Amino acid sequence: MRPKSWIGFGLGLLLLLFGFLILMVYKSMGGLVPLLIGGALCYVGFSKNRIATLVFGHTCIVVGCFLVTWGLYLLPVSKPIFSHIIGRPLFWGLFSIFGGVCANYHGFCNCIRRSN
Repeated sequence: MRPKSWIGFGLGLLLLLFGFLILMVYKSMGGLVPLLIGGALCYVGFSKNRIATLVFGHTCIVVGCFLVTWGLYLLPVSKPIFSHIIGRPLFWGLFSIFGGVCANYHGFCNCIRRSN
């Protein structure tokens, strides 16, 4: 079975890799977020379904808002080092919000609408 969207599938694999890296090296539970988002993005890359893309986009925005709020709460105890930037929820919250907006725009793109 071949992915219908190579870019979405590639980004999903990259997020899966980052999630495993954060879980194994930094031992932070914040690695679950990129793991889950990466798995969902791999599924969306295989399905090329408009409804799945829109649900994924809206879910990413909602999860991103919670992560940004949690990241702002943790900001006073964070350090300006690579592991605190990548391993903390503020980075993944912003990443999730922007990715959700991108997925919602892509849900109304001609490449998706023509396939349904």
